[in-house]
Amino acid sequence: MTLFAEHHSGQRLVDPDAFPLPPELELMDGAYATRDVQRLVLGGGCFWCVEAVFKSLTGVLSVTSGYAGGSASDASYPLVCTGQTGHAEVVEICYDPALIRRGQLLRVFFSVAHNPTHLNHQGADHGPQYRSVVFYTSEAERRQVESYIHELNRLPAWSAPIVTFVEPLDAFYPAEQEHQNYAALHPGQPYIQAVALPKKQSVEQFFQALLNK
Repeated sequence: MTLFAEHHSGQRLVDPDAFPLPPELELMDGAYATRDVQRLVLGGGCFWCVEAVFKSLTGVLSVTSGYAGGSASDASYPLVCTGQTGHAEVVEICYDPALIRRGQLLRVFFSVAHNPTHLNHQGADHGPQYRSVVFYTSEAERRQVESYIHELNRLPAWSAPIVTFVEPLDAFYPAEQEHQNYAALHPGQPYIQAVALPKKQSVEQFFQALLNK
């Protein structure tokens, strides 16, 4: 895994729609270009809230909350919550690259889905299971994310360095059914109101062109 900075945290310095787009994969690795359904696995704190952000985007076919990145051979909510398994709470995003590009998903992730300058925590959620992380399945994907982080730090887009981990995807474990589509099913839950709703509102404000019509 790659850690890009020390333990600092910062504030966003530019509006999300002013974030640059990362280089697209086909520009980095011509063999990658495809129209097949693609997937992207991301961790940015509680998966309830990250899921809510990406479910609203056009071209996103499904968003599944789950676990990835641990050394254990299986994962469950009680185990992952201990912070001892090495897993992170993540979402698996399946998307149509003809309608939305991987770079656009990463732009949303690094600008509004979470704060990538927080090391092993998001808000009141603390522990390695809440780390900021992008999982890759090819060297082209790894290079794309690392070059994008470098560009956002150079801009800078945040007032502190980005501390997102970039890790190979060994396995993805779907979370229990009660964690799927949680924000949509529990819109009045205080945590959803306080954390997920502002993220969704930011997407609606800054990325209107990407929203499901």
